[in-house]
Amino acid sequence: MTSFPVSSSILSATHLATFIQSRYNLSVNTTCSLLKAGVNHSYLIVDGETKFIFRVYTLNWRSVTEITEEMKLLNNLKEHGIPVSYPVQDTDDNYIQELSAPEGKRYGVLFSYAPGGKSLSYSTEIHYRVGEAMAKMHLVNHDQHINRVTYNAAIMLEEAVTRIQPFIDNNADEFVFLEKVKRYLVTQFDELSTSTLRKGIVHLDIWYDNMHFDNNGDITIFDFDFCGNGWLCLDIGYYIMQLHKIEKEETEYRLKLKSFLDGYKSITPISEEEMSAIPLLGMSVFIFFLGIQCNRYENWSNTFLNEIHVKLFINLLIRRWYNYHQLPEGN
Repeated sequence: MTSFPVSSSILSATHLATFIQSRYNLSVNTTCSLLKAGVNHSYLIVDGETKFIFRVYTLNWRSVTEITEEMKLLNNLKEHGIPVSYPVQDTDDNYIQELSAPEGKRYGVLFSYAPGGKSLSYSTEIHYRVGEAMAKMHLVNHDQHINRVTYNAAIMLEEAVTRIQPFIDNNADEFVFLEKVKRYLVTQFDELSTSTLRKGIVHLDIWYDNMHFDNNGDITIFDFDFCGNGWLCLDIGYYIMQLHKIEKEETEYRLKLKSFLDGYKSITPISEEEMSAIPLLGMSVFIFFLGIQCNRYENWSNTFLNEIHVKLFINLLIRRWYNYHQLPEGN
């Protein structure tokens, strides 16, 4: 029988439980269960009343340097009182575990569990508190830099559209539209490069799926896997575009948008220049993430990604946002 190499695997939760018990000095009753096999694989660790999340990075997704920088960022935010899920050291004071998987060396990190749970559509009061939390995080991250990706037009737009291209008929109206929008956004990035937009470390993926809310409305932000360097209003733009995607009723969208922005501005101002850039940057992040879906087809997105998905993503998210703000397509 021929033995074939493996490109992606799901590690046994039973064996991870034993591994984590030993490495973190947890009780023999500790359990481990798979929560999600997505861009990375997330496991729920339960030891009595205490919960953790163990993230297993997929093969070659993040380097040790990138993961270490993420850990430093989270610890710094925690020290400044920002409500984040933070990394937990093992008995040897290490954050990163090396895991010998069938496909090669993978890395794992144990994180504190964010109390509460997720909510798809939440109150204006909660949006206000999200705005406060994001602004406080931005105050800490303003003018800071980490040894990770810097988000620019080449990465967010040029590279992303190149990754999307094989998954859609290039003569389709949706792809022609996407190409025009990309060219317009690239010119806008060039103009913004000389602007006074605040720069620093961004999360890039703050939306309902990466936050927990407890019964008191307190927020914990997690999953900083895409953290990097860029304009801080990338976070604002992406959050607002997600809000627009979820809240289909205009009045409700406007109320929650105002509440979020009021919460943010109660901590630190948003300049007029940043407000003008938010629609452009929000759309750029969405294009970037569609590119990530296409890039990770072999070991994640193949269960949902096809040409219909790409066209729906472009029409229902990117084009809808473009039409809402009446943005130029470019040439």
